[in-house]
Amino acid sequence: MRRGSSTATAPTLGGTAALNAISTPETDTPTSASTSTAPAPTFVDDRLAWWAQQTPDAPAMTYRQRTWTWAQWDERVRRLAGALAAAGIGRGDVVSFLDKNHPACVELSLAAGSLGAANAIVNWRSAGDEVDYAVNDSGARILVVGAELMPTIEAIRDRLTNVERIVVVTPDGATEDGEPDEYEAWLAASEPRGRAADVAPDDTCLVMYSSGTTGRPKGVMLTHRNMVSHTVNAHDGWDFEPGDVSLVAMPLFHVGGSSYVLFGIHDGIPSIMTREPDGASLAGAILGGANKTFLVPAVLAQVLQSGPDAIKLFGALTAYTYGAAPMPPPLLRAAMQAWPGTDFIQVYGLTEVAGVATHLMPDHHRDAAHPERLVSAGVALPEMEVRVVDPTGADVPTGESGEIWLRGPQVMKGYLNKPEETAKVLTADGWFRTGDVGRFDDGGFLFVHDRIKDMIISGGENIYSPEVERVLAEHPAVLECAVIGVPDDRWGETVKAVVALKPDTSATEEEIIAFCRERLAGFKCPRSVDVLPALPRNPTGKILKRDLRSPYWEGRGSAIV
Repeated sequence: MRRGSSTATAPTLGGTAALNAISTPETDTPTSASTSTAPAPTFVDDRLAWWAQQTPDAPAMTYRQRTWTWAQWDERVRRLAGALAAAGIGRGDVVSFLDKNHPACVELSLAAGSLGAANAIVNWRSAGDEVDYAVNDSGARILVVGAELMPTIEAIRDRLTNVERIVVVTPDGATEDGEPDEYEAWLAASEPRGRAADVAPDDTCLVMYSSGTTGRPKGVMLTHRNMVSHTVNAHDGWDFEPGDVSLVAMPLFHVGGSSYVLFGIHDGIPSIMTREPDGASLAGAILGGANKTFLVPAVLAQVLQSGPDAIKLFGALTAYTYGAAPMPPPLLRAAMQAWPGTDFIQVYGLTEVAGVATHLMPDHHRDAAHPERLVSAGVALPEMEVRVVDPTGADVPTGESGEIWLRGPQVMKGYLNKPEETAKVLTADGWFRTGDVGRFDDGGFLFVHDRIKDMIISGGENIYSPEVERVLAEHPAVLECAVIGVPDDRWGETVKAVVALKPDTSATEEEIIAFCRERLAGFKCPRSVDVLPALPRNPTGKILKRDLRSPYWEGRGSAIV
């Protein structure tokens, strides 16, 4: 939404006032449109219905050339719920979405959730076999797919045996000849429908597929209670004010996208969604008024490398939340210096807890008394319990490392169709075993060291790669880095650094190793260094250490990749 521009650019489908009376319980009728007086949400679509009643003509979502008001957007969700119900979708069913970022994905999640069904969002970067696996594993009966991804679907259509209907959606809602696309026509022809009477807070409303760094990805079942609890508990630092605009750029197939988009809906402030988090799209959204966002650190690095104009433009952001991948300290310090008026919030979490579990708030970022906490993951969210335990499940003393366990209303229902895998990570009393290694300091701040599977054991010594990576990142020539363990006949494993260098710089293997030896114990230092043009990353910005490790461990069954 561009401030001062017209917002009613999408066609009105009619019937909104009557429909909202259906979708919001009478006992929740408010007297004010402020967030503070809005009823506490129970279901993921509650706040959309609320704002459709209270501020029906205010802008809610902008995507490319289209903007919908709260009333229009709520009606689209209700019509989609009607279309799904007419197709036989009800409680316990699953539908699926495959496309780049598109408001239709959010609409499908909210509409399916209102029927007690779930939306399984598939990574649009997946190959055909991976799409085949995710759609079939989810049991999706209806698949909404982007037009540009239809060739992938056509190649595997005969294998999608559960899919009863495929609905094609285009970025601008129209075909090449200007007619409404199949998705828009489907909505326009349907009758609006309110929430089904049998929907419960613990019904699964979202299935998010894990990145699958080991084997096939697992479908994480997230309920209404999970998603609403996350929205409420992760809200600190996101108290939107009049005039604020949320920038939704993280991919919706990632929990960082599908959880974050609910913040703007919760607070009733407009959102601008980009189809991809590319520089031009992000710049356009900021020029359009967006001033708060959640992005991976890799995006921040690109901005700081793009010159003074880009840095000045991104200075318009009043809040920048980052997570899903480590933030190198030199990059964070450079960003804080470049944007002194921006509130930085770091988050640590997992798909299995609907997103964020702990956060490092803006005042902690600039706490001169505790500069060491800048590399911490902060403190637990409200209602989130955090433990650090040894292999027996006993709490370790403060300052010692162990596995991070989490418990609270955000913890997933389980892995879809995988009870044995679920039992491996969820204890009988509700603790989720993250597989991450961390420690607490004496102030209750959590420091996340590594994944257990990424820990390097060399000559009996445990080496946590982030500790080495933080030192490597300080080297003036290093742009990005990763530390992995490679096989060694004497020590079992030795430390290898993989780095990409900044433009117009150089550094030898010997220089990089020597740099580390001045700052780390000898056993933690890299024994070898590989220099690559760029490090491999998944779509959410995480460095693919599996890809870096696999050539060295090929044929060695003991490696965990």
